[in-house]
Amino acid sequence: MKRKMMKVFNSGYDLLFKKVHKSKLIYNACWEDPRIDRKLLSLDMHSRMVVITSAGCNVLDYLLDSPSKINAVDLNPRQNALLKLKIAFYKKGEYGDFSKMFGEGRHKKFDKVYKNIRHDLDKMSAEFWDNKISYFSPDGLKKTFYHRGTAGTAAWLFMFCLFKAGKGVRNLVMDLFESESLEAQGAIYNELEIELWNVFLSNLVKQPLLMAMLGVPRPQIKLILDGHPGGLEGYIKDKMRHVLTEVPIWDNYFWRVYVHGAYSEKCRPLYLKEENFSFYKDAVEKINVHTTSISKFLRKNPSVYTHYVLLDHQDWMAYHEPDALNEEWNLIFKNSLPGTKVLFRSASSNADFIPESARKLLRFRPDLTEPLHKHDRVGTYGSLHLAEVL
Repeated sequence: MKRKMMKVFNSGYDLLFKKVHKSKLIYNACWEDPRIDRKLLSLDMHSRMVVITSAGCNVLDYLLDSPSKINAVDLNPRQNALLKLKIAFYKKGEYGDFSKMFGEGRHKKFDKVYKNIRHDLDKMSAEFWDNKISYFSPDGLKKTFYHRGTAGTAAWLFMFCLFKAGKGVRNLVMDLFESESLEAQGAIYNELEIELWNVFLSNLVKQPLLMAMLGVPRPQIKLILDGHPGGLEGYIKDKMRHVLTEVPIWDNYFWRVYVHGAYSEKCRPLYLKEENFSFYKDAVEKINVHTTSISKFLRKNPSVYTHYVLLDHQDWMAYHEPDALNEEWNLIFKNSLPGTKVLFRSASSNADFIPESARKLLRFRPDLTEPLHKHDRVGTYGSLHLAEVL
């Protein structure tokens, strides 16, 4: 009976996850640290990249190293529409408007600003933003783009419930993000952690809907449950303690944007810095956006690519579509030369889910990834991997 109930739960979670990902904008900001990526990738003018789009933030960050071409690939057309909106701003917009929209997450004249750049969007992207450009409205309950989309909504719900816990908790959170030393940071979090992990938060992280909204598929949850002695709650608790006590918070725009709903002038992605805006006006021409899978892209666009950034999507494939995972690696090898770099992350502490046939053709670089992984400003992944094609 217990096994049958678990099977029903698993099937229900998978259906919920697929429904969310097939009909929603999931990520309004990337949740991978490009500073670490760029150290590992060593991009230059000869680099030809294949990158999963996500929110497009890191695609833009990689451009600062002047690669020859970046192919941004994503199955979710809404994620690609977000990147294309940013590209349209670089081509036709002004920095002040761009900073308000994507730095502050809001603009009083969002609709007027959008009309000025809409003609630079493709049909699908224009249709999406025609219906969703109000995400940037400063009115309503959420008041910021960064509390929109499913991941943003989950962050908004979390902060809403957290602040409901009382003024003391709210003040501790705000003080934490104003810390100027790791010592001060740790002292505040030691006090805050007691309040965070009360019954409210312990129960919240176990909710299937929340995990699906954050883009966490069931195979990743299973990897965590199998590999972490504290289970899902212990995993999240440990990761939060690490990133909020051992990694400088004053430089951590990933966590700041979901807590505050906006970046600050000093703490924001490089693509949002004013000094880089003019660079991007021409550089974005190097980006090609494709709404498809990695495998379908490689079959349709055979070539030699020097870098692949695969995020964490292979966690899901290893569990649900092992044949498709094998196919993806075979296509990567067909479109690579010795020395091609493949960067990916996982909820697991290792890369054992990669097919053995693929691992034989790769040289992993834990000597490079393990030291950097400790300084990852996101801090939520179990492992970071860089592999070089042999």
